[in-house]
Amino acid sequence: MARPREFDRDAALKAATDVFWSKGFAATSTEDLVQAMGIGRQSFYNAFGDKRRLYLEALEAYQRNATSCHIGRLTTPASPLDGLRDLLVGLIPDDDALRCKGCLGAGSVGEFGVTDPELMEMRERMIAGFRAKVIERLREGQRLGEIDPEIDIEQAASFIEITMSGLQLAARGGAGAQHLHALAAFAVERFRAR
Repeated sequence: MARPREFDRDAALKAATDVFWSKGFAATSTEDLVQAMGIGRQSFYNAFGDKRRLYLEALEAYQRNATSCHIGRLTTPASPLDGLRDLLVGLIPDDDALRCKGCLGAGSVGEFGVTDPELMEMRERMIAGFRAKVIERLREGQRLGEIDPEIDIEQAASFIEITMSGLQLAARGGAGAQHLHALAAFAVERFRAR
């Protein structure tokens, strides 16, 4: 029996993520994946299971990285309002070709809906830590007098999450960067203390 060829699992996962990001789950075939990953079918099945298991692993890695980037943009500026603006604007690629690609985070809901318990549990786990940071930043903004003290913090955090998804889906639909930047600025201004 031939020994399976060894390969760099992280590099293969990144290659698969790029394919899923570009084409989405439904439009990606197993052949697309093995070609991009540079591995044989048997190695694919042995290492990752099936296409869905691979997608979930890629999605978890993508979301972990994306959440870390989101938190960095949110918390780096001294001003909480600037952090919210940087968070939203950071979702908008300047490159037209990148804006039209799928987003694994928001795209996964479009691919699977909200009825897949494993997918939803993963998303909720990732969102919980991020949401806590958003709430912390909103409260800080209220303490500093930047954010309207009448704003309900929980609702504001939900609004930010929905705005993030909306910006990502609009970008995937072909909306221009200038339009998306204006929408992000409009959303942040809703919080400013008058």
